[in-house]
Amino acid sequence: MTESVSTSPTLEEIETVKEFSDLLEASKSLFNGLRDLPLYGQRQYQPYFARTFETYTKLWKYQQENRMVLDNVYGLKRWQIGEIASKIGQLYYHYYLRTSETNFLHEAYHFYSAIRTRNYYKNVHKEEGAADLLLKKYRYYARFIVACLLLGYKKDTQDLVTEFSKQVTDHKDQLDDKENEWTQVLGEVRSFLVADPVEVLQAETYQKCDISMRLTPGVLPVPEKGVPTHVTLGDVIIVGNSPQQLKFSELTIDMFRMVQVLERKPTLVRDQSGAEKAISEENGDRQAKRDNPHKYLLYRPTFYQLFTFISTAVKELAPSQALLLYMSAQGSKSHRPLDSGNYETGGVITNDRLDNETDRMSPKRPLAQKNMHCLHPGDLTPFTRKPLLLIIDSDNSLSFAGIPNHFGQPVICLMSPEEVPNSVKDNSDNGRLLTLFLYSPIFAFMHICKISQTSDWVYETCSQVLHKALDEAQRAFLRSRILDNGYLQILGDDFLRLILLRFVFCFCVLKLHKAFKDASHYPSSYPELPAEDFVGNPAINKAIFDIADVLGVRNLFMDSSGH
Repeated sequence: MTESVSTSPTLEEIETVKEFSDLLEASKSLFNGLRDLPLYGQRQYQPYFARTFETYTKLWKYQQENRMVLDNVYGLKRWQIGEIASKIGQLYYHYYLRTSETNFLHEAYHFYSAIRTRNYYKNVHKEEGAADLLLKKYRYYARFIVACLLLGYKKDTQDLVTEFSKQVTDHKDQLDDKENEWTQVLGEVRSFLVADPVEVLQAETYQKCDISMRLTPGVLPVPEKGVPTHVTLGDVIIVGNSPQQLKFSELTIDMFRMVQVLERKPTLVRDQSGAEKAISEENGDRQAKRDNPHKYLLYRPTFYQLFTFISTAVKELAPSQALLLYMSAQGSKSHRPLDSGNYETGGVITNDRLDNETDRMSPKRPLAQKNMHCLHPGDLTPFTRKPLLLIIDSDNSLSFAGIPNHFGQPVICLMSPEEVPNSVKDNSDNGRLLTLFLYSPIFAFMHICKISQTSDWVYETCSQVLHKALDEAQRAFLRSRILDNGYLQILGDDFLRLILLRFVFCFCVLKLHKAFKDASHYPSSYPELPAEDFVGNPAINKAIFDIADVLGVRNLFMDSSGH
């Protein structure tokens, strides 16, 4: 008779399981604690994040080193490993949002990829509590897709959407009424994938090209000698509240585009395991911290939330750092006499929610009652103690013309056209026109010329001519004798210079396009840019005409005589 083998765990195995359980509980507690921290500011978040990440790193390594014991004694399931990996991916992603260091976004991508390739969530629909586990799986898909979108990995995004869609269809009966919610999420992602107004195809294969909009060497003219860096970009607050605009995961298409504009594309290298690692162009992580400004993404914030974020950002900025406040939102125009340039001109609505019983009970807001979540120019006066650049993309952008500057710091406001000609479809659900010019001047140029498809060769040719236009715009800034000094103080920062030069290009293109005739069709700035230095600049105009010639749309633009 064969003697039975005891399956009782050894003391060492019991200790291994206990340490794993303690690490797991500690990691969950720390992760949940991150949600209680304020979303604004850096100083409180950094040490707590470091402690949380250190615990999760230890937990991840521990389960790898003791997998056999944990499988046999603890009963570790694959979805539990996937959940740990997903939490680490979330940590990397949220740290990327806090720091704008794209190497952390790449690390999030690697952990999310590991979950997919190792099928950690494959059979969760068969587990006890399948509905809750499916929700974990779907949220993982949504987060992975956001990471891929931000990295510009459209092929990965399309593959994930296909997989995700099949999961939602196959298991819709296990989630009761949740199916419609996730179908809507999938629809939002698909809309994001086709949101760019122009499709760039390889000239030889007709395959679609993925064009990176991040700042790369050669995109921006090198600053001429004698351009001092008085001010650098420190923090960016990106606000979106366009109810009809494309949205995915509290990220509108305009917000997504501004994120791309305000980041450098990192250099990718491979470590010994063959995995890709992202580093900055020069000196690794230290340089990356300097390269990319901190960004806060706020979708439909209340006025009080936005005010808190702005005040905290300004408080933490060094004296030589600027805050960039970008707003893509519907306007709130005043119907009263303009007896005050700070409040009676209206502003932009950060959130259109109803806040009191009167609002909820009344079908119409009383005429005397203003929207309490409207940001007015006067609200920003306290924050002009530090350098400030505003980008207002709204149908009431001009309400910010004349924002007061009492402290002698650079305070600049770039304002979108308030209207677009009927012959040029604004199609604001796919993003506003000024933001499109800041995101991709070539796409925007083609969009107003009704070109929806081009080749990579044509796109590259136009990009080379665009570089000449931006180079000449930079010279115009430096040569102007009547330009406000605030522009020169911020021109030495790469990101701020990129925005200013693309804004000038937008201004000049729309001034020359025959469909844009009314004053409301043009962007504007405060302090005002001298038109004779830019719109009347022959070299900038020639570059615009050259791009039009390449695209075969020269007839849509005025000639050098203005006809």
